Amino acid sequence: MRIAGITIPDDKRLEYALTGLYGVGITRAKKILADAKVPLGIRGAELTPEQENAIRDEVAKYRTEGDLKREISNNIKRLKDIQSYRGSRHAKRLPAHGQRTKTNARTLKGVRKTMGSGKKKVEKK
Repeated sequence: MRIAGITIPDDKRLEYALTGLYGVGITRAKKILADAKVPLGIRGAELTPEQENAIRDEVAKYRTEGDLKREISNNIKRLKDIQSYRGSRHAKRLPAHGQRTKTNARTLKGVRKTMGSGKKKVEKK
């Protein structure tokens, strides 16, 4: 089954398979299934075409995938354009919510870059 351009695996329980969509977590997946009147615990292969269409309609009510990614990137771009503090942190690829950076922050800063030891190598004669 494909929803919003993403293939949903048939062998997983549907509430967990739907979390493969960007912007859909476990809570929203369960809400989508409840609104579509699909029982929990069912797998993708066991769905009827009517249930598939009901799930697609429910997912379409939320911002997911490309629309959500575009909105988030536009929000970050706006922060950079107005030169806010948070925008400057995004531009420098540093944490934007007050976390410490002396240690940690490896997700944004990337792999550690070791600086030289400050010693010059002695030439051997």
